Amino acid sequence: MTHDPVVRFGPYSARGRTEDGVAVFRGVPYAAGPVGRNRFGAPEPALWTGEFDAREPGPTAPQGGTARPGVPDLTPILGPGWVRGADYLNLDVWTPDPGAGGLPVMVFLHGGAFVGGAGSAPGYDGTRFAEDGIVLVTVNYRLGVPGFLSLPGAPDNRGLRDQIAALRWVQEHIAAFGGDPGNVTVFGESAGALSVGALLAAAPAGLFRRAISQSGGASHALTPAQAEVVTTAVARHLGVPATVDGFAGIADDRFVDVLGRLAAEPVDLSVAGQRDPLMGLSKLGPVLDGDLLAEQPVDAVRAGAADEIDLLVGSNSDEMNLYLVALPAPPVTGPALRAAVSALHPDPDGLIGAYRTARGLDDPGELYSAIGTDYLFAVPTARLADAHATHSAGTWRYEFTWRSPAFGGRLGACHGLELPFVFDLLGRVDFGVLGVSADEPTRELARKVHAAWVAFARDGDPGWPRYAPGAPVVQRIGPEWTDTTGADGPERELWRDVR
Repeated sequence: MTHDPVVRFGPYSARGRTEDGVAVFRGVPYAAGPVGRNRFGAPEPALWTGEFDAREPGPTAPQGGTARPGVPDLTPILGPGWVRGADYLNLDVWTPDPGAGGLPVMVFLHGGAFVGGAGSAPGYDGTRFAEDGIVLVTVNYRLGVPGFLSLPGAPDNRGLRDQIAALRWVQEHIAAFGGDPGNVTVFGESAGALSVGALLAAAPAGLFRRAISQSGGASHALTPAQAEVVTTAVARHLGVPATVDGFAGIADDRFVDVLGRLAAEPVDLSVAGQRDPLMGLSKLGPVLDGDLLAEQPVDAVRAGAADEIDLLVGSNSDEMNLYLVALPAPPVTGPALRAAVSALHPDPDGLIGAYRTARGLDDPGELYSAIGTDYLFAVPTARLADAHATHSAGTWRYEFTWRSPAFGGRLGACHGLELPFVFDLLGRVDFGVLGVSADEPTRELARKVHAAWVAFARDGDPGWPRYAPGAPVVQRIGPEWTDTTGADGPERELWRDVR
């Protein structure tokens, strides 16, 4: 008979489950529920008495549903949507042995454009990490209006502050789960990767030793002027003043609804001479608040903010195909391509021509995907690698090139495709729209990718040459693993002075 594992940490205790030989604790609060006066405030410590029942997933941050007509099911990587409950600042822990000591710790920050997602998504199951001797932690943090809307009278970047609170909780308590607080790797994908980039600049020293950014970068924080445009639009739709007092009486359901309206009636963030750093995919994200973030995180990293942190950073070859192929989107015409690129680059015709020549592309949709992939993901990834390698010897970079067979092969190496491989969940979780099968060659690739992430967290080396200013080595991860110093072709040089 298997007994439920119980862990005691500080004045608290939590009862989890044993699943496949791994101890799992779900929904453990790391901060007080963000309700009442805490709703728009900095996170405060979680308090409870007695034994916490951590055998079932906890609540998630207010957000829209993941199942919508005409939209493919992304539940494996976005999670269940909004699971209501006040104590949604919680985390899940997988550990091979709560009684062990000194195990490497990995803390995962989920994606979802800062308005959706959950650490409890099936695709973030930490069983394989625990089987390989890692204590894996996934985190829920404030999203949408409560998490990232700039609101006069409230601290900005509340979602980032939640992530920092979760990392503090790890420092204080993870030893009770068998983990080593001196060997913590924070990693994330998409909005989670952008969060990792921001934490490199914003987190107090000592909260983590290593970081992994999957399809993110550190160049995407909104300026105060851009954030104000969003705040004004949200307040107008709600019909209340743009203040903490004005928003205090608004139900979370209305906040979720208003973000849906903004998606249907987008606001233009190209203001005060700045381009939209999120390319319209989200209107919320980290803000240059002069407190946590005084400058773009990449600039802080370039100045030495993350010198003591080992960094693994990368992106996928065809990121934008998720939005153009898998999700409902109108076909991209030539005029639409030029109009979109005009918002990203001062010489749209020259840029389109350069990509047409360098990539051998002619279809407007394929050109838009290549250009958008570079603008939002690949170029910021390269900038972060360059900035970090300026001071630190511990920089590694990758490009995930494995192409999904879904949609007749048109999905390619899209946004999020590396996740089933990183978590090594092929055959355990159905990733649906991503088209990841569980045939043996694909499973072998997943084992190899997962092992590289484990090795980086354990020893600080994923197993390929480091990235350095004079030798910008990029590991291409696909059916064949090859490294190159020529990943950034001449077309990417045209982004050099574009901010």
